[in-house]
Amino acid sequence: MRKASRLFEIIQIVRLARKPVTAAEIAAQLEVTPRSIYRDIAALQAMRVPIEGGRGIGYILRPGFTLPPLMLSIEETEAIVLALALLDRTGDMGLKQAAKQVNRKIAAALPPPLAELFSGNALHAWGSGVPAPEAVDLATVRRAIRNEQKLALDYRDEYARATERTIRPIALVYYSQTANIVAWCELRQAIRNFRADRVEHCELVDDFFRGDGERLRALWIDGWNTSPAEAS
Repeated sequence: MRKASRLFEIIQIVRLARKPVTAAEIAAQLEVTPRSIYRDIAALQAMRVPIEGGRGIGYILRPGFTLPPLMLSIEETEAIVLALALLDRTGDMGLKQAAKQVNRKIAAALPPPLAELFSGNALHAWGSGVPAPEAVDLATVRRAIRNEQKLALDYRDEYARATERTIRPIALVYYSQTANIVAWCELRQAIRNFRADRVEHCELVDDFFRGDGERLRALWIDGWNTSPAEAS
């Protein structure tokens, strides 16, 4: 276990303990030597984490030192940060903005003594991303999926044929080249995939299919053993 991870775990252990916990007990949980725990606690105390106690007595976390409601390890936090970085590749501007906000919240939620350890990470998602579709706001599509609200599309298929569709969106799939809107098409009376980059206009319809989204997703999943049909 890396030192940064141990520091997180030590804070968790002493925070949750109902009585002073000894270095030997902490070491047993983290599978390191008590000597390592003594050094780690000294490092935390030097960073003004209010851990009190000593050898043979045990350690406690002084009341008033607040931690975020969900305390993550370094590896767990890095996994989230890298996943957020990968959102840059989706072409979904709403999710990209949300990712930045989550990153700021993670940075703000870390205890000040550990924020410096985290700020030095070097995780990056490299490579070009998918361009944002010009005629459809994917945030609107996601909202329609959540609210089970219909969408009206002007769509041009792979043969450049233009059609108007009313759809019941049930999923949004992000591929390396585009995002696909999975929906029940009221024109074709079947599940269809609509490439976001082929949508020429999209707007919410004042009509809903509430309570039917799960059934339609189950129908879509049942058809996974066949090739997904693009709108036609």
